[in-house]
Amino acid sequence: MLQHAKMKLDILVFAAHPDDAELSCSGTLALHIAQGSKVGIIDLTQGELGTRGNIQTRQKEAEKASQILGLHLRENLGFADGFFRNDKEHQLAIIHKIRQYKPKIVLTNAITDRHPDHARAAELVRDACFLAGLRKIETFQEAHRPDFVYHFIQDRYIQPTFVVDITDFWEIKKQAILAYTTQFNAPKGDSEPQTYISTPEFFDFIEARAKEFGHQIGAIYGEGFTTSRMIGVNSLWHLR
Repeated sequence: MLQHAKMKLDILVFAAHPDDAELSCSGTLALHIAQGSKVGIIDLTQGELGTRGNIQTRQKEAEKASQILGLHLRENLGFADGFFRNDKEHQLAIIHKIRQYKPKIVLTNAITDRHPDHARAAELVRDACFLAGLRKIETFQEAHRPDFVYHFIQDRYIQPTFVVDITDFWEIKKQAILAYTTQFNAPKGDSEPQTYISTPEFFDFIEARAKEFGHQIGAIYGEGFTTSRMIGVNSLWHLR
C-alpha cells in the first residue's frame, strides 16, 4: 500500500472498511487531488468479515482503487472487523497517525448507519482527533489536532450539513468503487453468494444518492457530509 512516513497530508480519511471511502467520499477526494491537495486513506480494518472476497482480494482491490483516485497514501491499521472499540488502545493508534501526517481535514464514517462499525468508527475517530491535540498524551510526536472533522454519509440517509459537487469526478468515483470486483456489481451465478451490496441494484442506489445530493445544490452529482461543529464562511460569495 502507499506509505510515506514523513508526508504531510491536507485531507486524511479514516474508514472502517476498505471501500467505505470509495462509496461515500471518493468524488470529493478526486476533486481535491485534482486541485493539488495531498490526500490519503487509512482503513481501520481489512474487511475480513465480509461475505465475499477475503483479506488478500480486498487489499488488491484497495490498491487498484487508490491508483484510480491518485491517492498520495493508503494504509491499514488492522483493527478487528466488527469488534474494534472506542477505547484507549484504538484511540492511540489513530492519534499516532494524525500526529504523523498532520492533516488539516479528517473525513470519517457516518454518525449512524446500517453497519454498526460505521457509527463506532465515527465516534472513535472524532474522539481521537480531539485527543491528538493534547500535548500531555505522549506518543513521541508533536501534538496536532485537525482543523475540521467531517462525516460522510453512507447507507442510511442523513440530512447533510453541506454537499460537495462531484459532477466532474463521478466517473472516477464509479471506477474506484468498481475496482472492488468481489464486492459490487457481481455477475449472477458467480461462485460466491450475492449480498446486499453485490447486486446491480445497490450500485444503482449509490448513483441515485449522488444524484439526489447533486440535485439539492443544482449539480448533477454530489456527496453529502455532516459535522457537529458550526461551519463559518469568510464571505457570502463562498456559498454555492
